[in-house]
Amino acid sequence: MKLTLKQLDSTNVTYYDLNNEINIPVNGQIPLNKDKEALAAFLKENIEPNSMKFSSLEERFNYLIENDYLEKEFIEKYNFQFIKQLYSFLVEQNFTFKTFMAAYKFYAQYALKTNDNELYLESFIDRVAANALFFADGDEQLALTLADEIVHQRYQPATPSFLNAGRKRRGELVSCFLIQVTDDMNSIGRGINSALQLSRIGGGVGITLSNLRGAGAPIKNIQGAASGVVPVMKLLEDSFSYSNQLGQRQGAGVVYLNIFHPDVVAFLSAKKENADEKIRVKTLSLGLVVPDKFYELARNNEEMYLFDPWGVEREYGKPFSYIDITKEYDNLVANPNIPKKKVLARDLETEISKLQQESGYPYIINIDTANHNNPINGKIIMSNLCTEILQVQKPSIVNNTQNFDKLGTDISCNLGSTNIVNLMASPDFGNSVDAMVRALTYVTDHSEIDVVPSIQNGNKMSHTIGLGAMGLHAFFAKNHIFYGSEESIDFTNIYFMLLNYWTLQSSNKIAKERGVVFNDFEKSSYADGSYFNKYLEQDFQPKTTKVQAIFKDIFVPSKQDWEALKNAVIKDGLYHQNRLAVAPNGSISYINDTTASLHPIINRIEERQERKIGKIYYPAPYLSNDTIPYYQSAYGTDMRKVIDVYAAAQQHIDQGMSMTLFMRSTIPEGMYEWKNGKTNKMTTRDLTILRNYAHAKGIKSVYYVRTFTDDQNEVGANECESCVI
Repeated sequence: MKLTLKQLDSTNVTYYDLNNEINIPVNGQIPLNKDKEALAAFLKENIEPNSMKFSSLEERFNYLIENDYLEKEFIEKYNFQFIKQLYSFLVEQNFTFKTFMAAYKFYAQYALKTNDNELYLESFIDRVAANALFFADGDEQLALTLADEIVHQRYQPATPSFLNAGRKRRGELVSCFLIQVTDDMNSIGRGINSALQLSRIGGGVGITLSNLRGAGAPIKNIQGAASGVVPVMKLLEDSFSYSNQLGQRQGAGVVYLNIFHPDVVAFLSAKKENADEKIRVKTLSLGLVVPDKFYELARNNEEMYLFDPWGVEREYGKPFSYIDITKEYDNLVANPNIPKKKVLARDLETEISKLQQESGYPYIINIDTANHNNPINGKIIMSNLCTEILQVQKPSIVNNTQNFDKLGTDISCNLGSTNIVNLMASPDFGNSVDAMVRALTYVTDHSEIDVVPSIQNGNKMSHTIGLGAMGLHAFFAKNHIFYGSEESIDFTNIYFMLLNYWTLQSSNKIAKERGVVFNDFEKSSYADGSYFNKYLEQDFQPKTTKVQAIFKDIFVPSKQDWEALKNAVIKDGLYHQNRLAVAPNGSISYINDTTASLHPIINRIEERQERKIGKIYYPAPYLSNDTIPYYQSAYGTDMRKVIDVYAAAQQHIDQGMSMTLFMRSTIPEGMYEWKNGKTNKMTTRDLTILRNYAHAKGIKSVYYVRTFTDDQNEVGANECESCVI
């Protein structure tokens, strides 16, 4: 008999109603048992009757290979007896989803289904096995270790990797891309084509337009003037809208512009709700590249000069993005050959805050902070759609045939995430991280984005990965730690120091095993050992009594351990140019039954509006009478506490973090001392102060500003489905 999936038919099932009862208090208590009942009902009413049954593991794999559901190549790298052994191990782990939301999200978005979408072809265990076998690439011990890490949810591959691993008909394994455009029509044309191609194969695309000449600038051998960056933004937005994977999702892109670019005001205005339709960009995200000099000029209430990139490139012989504005500012101002205009720095600062209130944009990249802490030879000039990727790039030169006279380096993002609560319970923290690094290394080694040669070239030379973390607030609540407290900062500091230490160890081991290091390793501060100075000059050990107890049975490296690692890296190098990045987390954090990324939760019982379904409720992990006090909403939290926690992590992370600021239209009484005696409504000044605080604390990037309005709506709450691991 042919069975039909009932996941979208709410009339014949009980699990939606049971889940919705969580939101109805009983005697003043949250009835969490109703979610357990919903989970059980979902598995019984939906999953069991709608899953294809097989008489044996061999029959299952033969069917999936013969019908083009799984690739046979990665399966054939193993003796089938080992695959049986792997499955026996996974079954013994007794994995169970903890919440209805976790199971629902997995089966709705990740589980392999028949072509007619009528039957499930895999369980969570099956998806774990496919990931372990695929990323281990024939290494049986690594496959077992990865299966252990993923089934215990210590490691979560990024959505594209977790979803596509092993599938015969699949998208790319990587999450997002970064490309730059230089100041000529060939490069612009190539950039638009790249945006089309990259959006087609999946993932968000970041593009910097900082190098393009401003509106009104002269064009060589042509009577007339340049149109500036806004028309290019419109072309890119149309490209992303068109290239949307056959309508399966909206193409996603972000454009970055240096704040000292002459088109910066027009750039920001294009995102305003009341902008003319000819210039307004609705779906394109905006980001500003902000050098330290801007903060100085705004602080001193000075005028700031905006410099036209074509004049700067003519004088300096390199694209505008590669000029150190902070260092060269006075020289740029004094140079009569460089066209420039003036604005008041604080007026521009206010415009940024106004737009963040209205839309959540622009993202902010503190580019000097990123480069000052960059151990790699070269210059970081931009970020990605979620602001956590910060890697060096080199410009390309494109000729009239749209080919490369000089092939530069652009970026693809190979991401994964640790689940903090579960990794802290690992029997071997270092071994767990090593397996994660090796899984991510498989992705970077096998990524071939040949439609954009500059990305292919950059990946081939740098072998970059981005291991991050989710579940920080869940860990705090479970351990009775208040978000933003001294203990929370102490824990965050040590946890990310450990991630840094162990990823360095793994990268060094892989370099030694293969005899290969990333390009220009010898020019990095890893090669001369100077990168390790901060770990040799201060002792990174837990300071508070509670955090000392938490790490009592976990190895925390001493100065001597860092000295040994330094010597090993100098001797044998590193395989990966970059290793760490903290992305935002979307549906995958629900499957992990944890909180997203490093930020505080929004609600103790989160309400999700699912298409065609209605509302689904998700209780915060480990929610109980004991943990409720530690689960304060992000909207009720002083954002300086969030910045402090992120800053503790940032000092150990070679790339960036997707740090969101959560604001209320009406600020809670007493939250910010500068509001005392003044209006309790959020103002542009509030956002300006917080951006400056983040900059002072060493934060490299600020992602969305999300505002909870007085009419219970959220502004700036769009999610990037590409990088939300």
